[in-house]
Amino acid sequence: MPSDPAAPGQTHAGPLVHTVALASGREAVIEVFPASAPRRGTIAFSHGFESEPGAYLRIITPWQQAGYDVWAPLHVDSRSHPLREDFPGLATWGCRIEDMHALAGLVDGPYVAAGHSYGALIALVLGGAHGRLLDGMTGPLHDPRARCVVAWSPPPIITEFMEAEGYAGTTVPTLVQTGDADLMPGWPEMDEGWRVHLDAHLQSPADGDRYLAFLEGVDHYFGNAICEPGRAVPPQLERLGDMVDLSLAFIAAFHPAVDDEARKLLDDRLADHGPVQLTRK
Repeated sequence: MPSDPAAPGQTHAGPLVHTVALASGREAVIEVFPASAPRRGTIAFSHGFESEPGAYLRIITPWQQAGYDVWAPLHVDSRSHPLREDFPGLATWGCRIEDMHALAGLVDGPYVAAGHSYGALIALVLGGAHGRLLDGMTGPLHDPRARCVVAWSPPPIITEFMEAEGYAGTTVPTLVQTGDADLMPGWPEMDEGWRVHLDAHLQSPADGDRYLAFLEGVDHYFGNAICEPGRAVPPQLERLGDMVDLSLAFIAAFHPAVDDEARKLLDDRLADHGPVQLTRK
């Protein structure tokens, strides 16, 4: 993995910021992290609940270094959003979808939909998963410009947001990630509770383009490496680096179109045992 973008003593240029007026009367704040190598494409990234794009530099910076522009909204549920209190509860769902559609309208051409936790659910909906239309929302929720999805620790089916088999509607190649310490905050901690994150993979069509990355010992935040940097636990940087590498191999295989040579390199990494397991269906 490239040098740690969150290590002490390192400095990084801040993102470009776009403010977009929305039909709802709200403004979307979208941060753009430009590619720092010859450009290969665009990744649209949705952060986890209450977090912010800057809490994901350990993912975003390697993507930039690999040649990808990373576009990431500051969603209204972020602790850093000035209007957070105006959009409680389920209101965040429609706002997040609206943010990502506004972002897609600014991007030139196809893109990778990516996200962590709540943001992974949003990315999968852009890729065709059947999200619910709540009051004030209009469809369609999916976006045909989203050519593939990288879903870091997506939640199980949450009926307020999705139909019972909602993940079955995903129409594009997907890479779903979880780990055996990945217990979702606020979710019942049953035996092997991390398995709730498998819904997005298990429900998806078995068409050969569905990949699952399982990382031994990894929790919901890779220690304190992403989303919640204030956690008093060490970052799980080795496994995070492994997942970043897998995400780049997956993206190369499917964005902006299927690349047979890159697809073979990705499939060469398939493994059903060890600390980093990649399977396909």
